[in-house]
Amino acid sequence: MRQPQIIDRSRDQQFMRLALELAAQGAAMGEVPVGAVVVQHGQVIGRGFNCPISGSDPSAHAEMVAIRAAAQAASNYRLPGSTLYVTLEPCSMCAGLIVHSRISRVVYGALEPKAGVVQSQGQFFTQGFLNHRVMFEGGVLAQECGAILSEFFKARRAKA
Repeated sequence: MRQPQIIDRSRDQQFMRLALELAAQGAAMGEVPVGAVVVQHGQVIGRGFNCPISGSDPSAHAEMVAIRAAAQAASNYRLPGSTLYVTLEPCSMCAGLIVHSRISRVVYGALEPKAGVVQSQGQFFTQGFLNHRVMFEGGVLAQECGAILSEFFKARRAKA
C-alpha cells in the first residue's frame, strides 16, 4: 500500500518561484515564458523553459526539457516519487510524457484554457485507460504565473 504524500505548500511555492525564474529566462530569449522543474527527494534534478523557437524543436516545451534533464540526472527513463512544477497547465503532449515518465505529482500555476488538459480541456490524468495515476494541483502562484505570460504577449502585440 502506498503511503500518502504529505503536501508542503511553502515548498510548492518555493519550487514554483524557481520555475518562474526559468520562464523569465525563456522570455528573455523570445520564447513563450513557461518554466518547469522536476524535484525528487527534495532536490531539483531537472530544469527547463520553453525553447521550441531557439531549438527548432516543436517538442521543446518547458516540461519536456525539464523531464529529459531529470531522466539524464537520474539515469532512468522513469521518475517515480518526483514532482513536476510548471508555470502553465500542461498540454496533451506534455501530459503524456508525464504519465510515461511515471512522475508522481504535477503542480502548475496558471490555467491554459485553450490547450491545458489537466483541468481546462479534458482532465487527462483522470482517464481510466492510463496505467499510471498522477496527482495534480493547479493554481500555485497562479497570479504570478499568469502575469509573466500576459506581460510577454502584451509586449509582443505592442511590437507588431
